[in-house]
Amino acid sequence: MYKDSVLKIENLTFGYAKKRLLENFSLEVKRGELVAIVGKSGVGKSTLFELIAGNLEPIEGKIEVKNIAWIFQDPYSSFHPSFTILEQIFEVAKSKDYQQYLETLALSIDNLNSLPHELSGGQLQRCSILRALLMQPDLLLCDEPTSALDNIVQLDTMKLLISLLDRVGILLITHDLDLAKWSADKIVKIGLDND
Repeated sequence: MYKDSVLKIENLTFGYAKKRLLENFSLEVKRGELVAIVGKSGVGKSTLFELIAGNLEPIEGKIEVKNIAWIFQDPYSSFHPSFTILEQIFEVAKSKDYQQYLETLALSIDNLNSLPHELSGGQLQRCSILRALLMQPDLLLCDEPTSALDNIVQLDTMKLLISLLDRVGILLITHDLDLAKWSADKIVKIGLDND
């Protein structure tokens, strides 16, 4: 059951110089819903996220978004190497009640007190999800969040994200149409034939 709207985009247009990436693009994401944005490299998927985050200004159109948190493609580059995971999470977290998520995320206190290089890619990506959840977002922006992980960890990570839908809406960027078909309530194709 979908709840309130956490993202509403109306007639968004954006591009660089003579190249338009998005033209009259509209989209809504509700709490409890996972929407996948599918397309090849360079068609504007990550640009759309930058627009939603307010890092870029649209040429035309309107974006209404509630609190967002971001889960990046590469978990290794999303943490500073010199500080523990917990120190970095607490720098941005609105809530410090991380213990409620440890079992769901298959993380331990020891993991959180580690430096990033001491953890596996899967553990780091789960730490990214923990950090995002403790920011108490309404919308999770997931930019290819499983592409740096092996197949089993990919599946576990996607199952975990889907299990969080009672709290948030999720907008997922992926080039993997099969993953989108398996996980998403709605698929939006950018720069692809709509077959």
